[in-house]
Amino acid sequence: MGQGVSLSDEVGEAEVDELGYINTCETTGGSTKHLCILVLEAYSAVLVASIQLTGKLLVQDYFSKWGEDGLVDLKYELDYLIMLITSRRFLGKEVREKLFDEVYSLIHCIGNGISLISVLFPYIPIPVHNRRDRARVKLEEIFSKVIRSRRNSSLVEDDILQKLIDSKYNDGRCTTQGEVSGMTLAMIFAGEHTSSNASTWTGARLLSSDKWWSAAVEEQKKIIHGSNGRIDYSSLSEMDVLHRCIKEALRMHPTAPVLLRKAHKQFVVQTKEVNEYEIPAEHAVVVPMLTNSMLPYIYKDPHVYDPDRFANPGRKEDKVGGKNSYISFGSGNFACIGEAYAYLQLKIIWSHLLRNFELKLVSAYPDTDWSSYTVGPKGKVLVSYTRRCLSST
Repeated sequence: MGQGVSLSDEVGEAEVDELGYINTCETTGGSTKHLCILVLEAYSAVLVASIQLTGKLLVQDYFSKWGEDGLVDLKYELDYLIMLITSRRFLGKEVREKLFDEVYSLIHCIGNGISLISVLFPYIPIPVHNRRDRARVKLEEIFSKVIRSRRNSSLVEDDILQKLIDSKYNDGRCTTQGEVSGMTLAMIFAGEHTSSNASTWTGARLLSSDKWWSAAVEEQKKIIHGSNGRIDYSSLSEMDVLHRCIKEALRMHPTAPVLLRKAHKQFVVQTKEVNEYEIPAEHAVVVPMLTNSMLPYIYKDPHVYDPDRFANPGRKEDKVGGKNSYISFGSGNFACIGEAYAYLQLKIIWSHLLRNFELKLVSAYPDTDWSSYTVGPKGKVLVSYTRRCLSST
């Protein structure tokens, strides 16, 4: 069997400015509340390293199927591609090779059944919840069949599913089929939906700004000249303009409307107007991400798409209000540990598009779809493309 990770059954409660993460991962058999996070932390470095090769090859292969020119729904294309990349690291090849379209459809059914109402009242018997629950059962059946097959054979794969199968608690207990399938689904959903929305919003913003589209293309020309056209970790790290374009898109379009935390102890919040509010211990704290990212005394002209607001050593508007000014990936000990992975994945996709296609936004700039908890563009994002090969000159 492949090498797993030892999981502690006891986790002390960490504090982040008196706030702690509200657990949403249900496990069984006395397992840790933070099992999903522990496992993802253990393999986040592996994910970041592997995305360079896996993501690059999948992106090249996916876009090679586009013609010389045409019209596409950018939202669908990027969503499907990111699911392909995500499945390469999280799902077994048994699913990828035989059941991918079915799993893709079921995961979207679950996504459509998660709204703000679902966060507040997750079990009310409404139609979208019924469809969500049926899809969840079907996915667990698919994953459980794969897990049983692997445990009953000597088959070992290099994916997160295998790592979860091989993981054990400190008392020697193995993870159960329900835990493995549940954690796999949770991590796929967390990574795929958010990255898909972020990638589409980045594209919509770039294609609505001649200035920043041109700046991103010019940056690619310089990197092509310095790296002989290669895409590797070093060249991706040099894409500062593209990085800021993604970061600004996420400021204006956070992937979730709110962050939820629980106060471990009583504390006092002081506002800009020097008003003080007491937060009692054990109370839930809701952080409105969209409101925070549009505060005019933190972000100059907050409704303007301006990646230069993060320029270093220039304005650094994400630092003006302190370490929690920019919270698109959360903050503190419970910030999103997939942040580096997300940026790397989006840079691979958009550097390829910038180098190989002329793109034009055909449909109107999309409205926000507030019907889902992971807020993305509403409707189709139609883009025309013409194939090209960008040179360094």
